[in-house]
Amino acid sequence: MKRFLIGTAATALMALSSVATAADLKMSHVRPQDATIDVELRAFSEAVAEATGGDVTINIFPASALGDYTTVQERVSVGAIDMATQPAATAADRRMQISSFPYLANSWEEARAAYGPDGPVRTVMADLYAEQDITMLAAYPVYFGGISLNTDPVNPGDPSQSNGIKVRVPGIKSFQLTGEALGYIPSPIPFSEAFTAIQTGVVDGVIGSGAEGYYASFRDVTKAYIPANTHFEVWYMIISNGSLAELDAEDQEALKAAAAEFEAQRWTVAEADQGKWEQRLVDELGTNLVELTPDQLAAMAAKVREEVWPIVLEDVGAEWGQGILDQIGK
Repeated sequence: MKRFLIGTAATALMALSSVATAADLKMSHVRPQDATIDVELRAFSEAVAEATGGDVTINIFPASALGDYTTVQERVSVGAIDMATQPAATAADRRMQISSFPYLANSWEEARAAYGPDGPVRTVMADLYAEQDITMLAAYPVYFGGISLNTDPVNPGDPSQSNGIKVRVPGIKSFQLTGEALGYIPSPIPFSEAFTAIQTGVVDGVIGSGAEGYYASFRDVTKAYIPANTHFEVWYMIISNGSLAELDAEDQEALKAAAAEFEAQRWTVAEADQGKWEQRLVDELGTNLVELTPDQLAAMAAKVREEVWPIVLEDVGAEWGQGILDQIGK
């Protein structure tokens, strides 16, 4: 009887230990259900569940269901939300503007060198997240950004002239200044209010996203799309340090390995994915895709680098920011 009771107690302790290591994590992202990132994150969730033997379950919450991405980052920082895959919120640290620095990369090769594994931007972003008690698990390359308009473009390839078109921009200084440099009238509006602002004529377009983003969230108000390569859009898969620490060492490693594979796979398809969404705007919505020449793109980049970079560098810390640009060769 004594041996039976000891054995029963041991079994019960093992069961309790197993329950204690299981984790049910919430993951937020900004796109609607069934958008590209939603599909890919659900596949990631399945991969993590398989790799951890069911110990780690990741529930996906699309369309900012857990809050605007700025709020979500704050809540991940304090452990109120476990995970997110989303743009960096610069309200918490202005230095995070380095991630969306305008015209930082001219090509996908340059983008991967800056934002890919061991790239200087990716590395510094991981450090900035760490200061907020957040672990960056992966970088997610999305696209080169462009300009969506609900009106006819005016001098779209000539940044030397003001076009009088008012556009929504994120509440990030680099986007506001870029809009001005390219001849637009920028209006900082929260993402959640942007569609209504265009629909009601408060603004006539958007700067801050790319073809996939405009198709997903602004398809009914995108009459023209200008692939101006305004910035390279990267989202980050992040997890609260507290949520990560609750996993045992084996599950932590499995989660990190799955995130690394998630990132690696994305780099193989991101460029083609951008072209696919640009074409869908044309084929499905009849959007006017405005072709820009290499000279026009070079003129836009040169003007922004001359007028915007010095101001944004001062905002993030000139010496700190220039040190990163020097690593990229800019």
